[in-house]
Amino acid sequence: MKNLDRRSFIQKTSLTAAAVSIVPSYLRANSERPFSSTYMGGFTAPKLEKVRAAFIGVGARGGTHAKFFAALEGTEVVAICDLYEDLVKEKTQWVKDAAGENRHKNIAQYWGDEDTWRTMLEEVRPDVVFIATNWANHAPMAIGAMEHGAHAFVEVPIATTIQDMWDIVDASERTQRHCMMLENVNYSRDELMFLNMCRQGLIGEILHGEAAYIHELRWQMEEQERGTGSWRTHHYANRNGNLYPTHGLGPVAQYMNLARQDDTFGSLVSFSTPARGRALYAEKNYPADHKWNELEFKGGDLNTSIIKTHFGKTIMVQWDETSPRPYSRLNLVQGTKGILAGFPTRVALEGGVEGLTEDHHSWVQGEQLEKLYEKYDHPLYKRLNEAAKGSGHGGMDGIMVYRIVECLQQGLPMDQNVYEGCLWSSVSPLSERSVASGGAPQPFPDFTRGNWQETEPLRIIS
Repeated sequence: MKNLDRRSFIQKTSLTAAAVSIVPSYLRANSERPFSSTYMGGFTAPKLEKVRAAFIGVGARGGTHAKFFAALEGTEVVAICDLYEDLVKEKTQWVKDAAGENRHKNIAQYWGDEDTWRTMLEEVRPDVVFIATNWANHAPMAIGAMEHGAHAFVEVPIATTIQDMWDIVDASERTQRHCMMLENVNYSRDELMFLNMCRQGLIGEILHGEAAYIHELRWQMEEQERGTGSWRTHHYANRNGNLYPTHGLGPVAQYMNLARQDDTFGSLVSFSTPARGRALYAEKNYPADHKWNELEFKGGDLNTSIIKTHFGKTIMVQWDETSPRPYSRLNLVQGTKGILAGFPTRVALEGGVEGLTEDHHSWVQGEQLEKLYEKYDHPLYKRLNEAAKGSGHGGMDGIMVYRIVECLQQGLPMDQNVYEGCLWSSVSPLSERSVASGGAPQPFPDFTRGNWQETEPLRIIS
């Protein structure tokens, strides 16, 4: 009997060891939170009466963030940093024009070297840093900012590799500094309204979502020496997956309370179409010996990924920045009592929408939507819409920056925490792994280390 027990024990432990050995290293790494670190899910930092901000990267995105930030009360722009002197000079003037000559008088200016941002952090020691640079720089800059005592606000995606995301999480927990991804779409009018309607239970239990970033951007290939196209084109050439998931996924994840008590990400499968559009565009528009024609474009024109949550709900996430088609984020959420959908915006509820439709076989859409906006517009949108006008992307950029400053000044948790930024962004590297393995499921790392079960859902902020 003892021999049988011993044999059984050896078999069981061998199987366990084998199972552990095939678990991807990115799931095993960083599984334990260091003793001196703090969970950042509902973290509140000490209030900042004046928010002193530095901006790294002031091209197409960073400059508009600096301009809107500068006009808010209780803010000071203390530094602007970019590779290019003309951008630094131009955006410095933008800041002064937005706020008036009596404010932001001592803006330190940095340009020229790839590591100039490090010097800026050492010399200026800002309270917060806004980062809008090449994707590859997001992680080191965010970590560097936090290690110098600043809260980091990073353009999407927060990082491009799982290891970099773990490093960001560890740095945030170790330094007790916010690291928020600047997912502006969560502040768009329709997305805020849908969140409000979901919180009111109008569509019942949510079972499925659809999210996308479908935006034809081949024209960016004209930006060959500097600008977004000069570096983003190489991502299309060298990576095959869903490279830009968060604009569509962020709002859907908040509707479903993912990584916030109710559920979290489970696993993902992903497939890409053949890569055709970028190569055809280069062939048509550039000489045969042009550098774009020398690239081998490996990334499929369209990627479709399907996420299964911990409790079995599903989300389809699509990405396509190449095909000739209208813009869409899909923005769809299906519940047991109805559906909210975007592009175009439309709503259907079981039993109909009071005063507008008789049943769920008819959409509320077009001019009928005004009555829904009157009833369900998010209170945050109502409060900040006028102040955010002209800030970019229909005002969503301004609402986002306003909320960041408001949370810092009042000592409130951020609307998006560091774990959400990493989970939403992790779709990219996981989709690449799935595509490369013929669509094999890829489990998500739990950046919260189990604390998502205790993290309150985002409330309806007024």
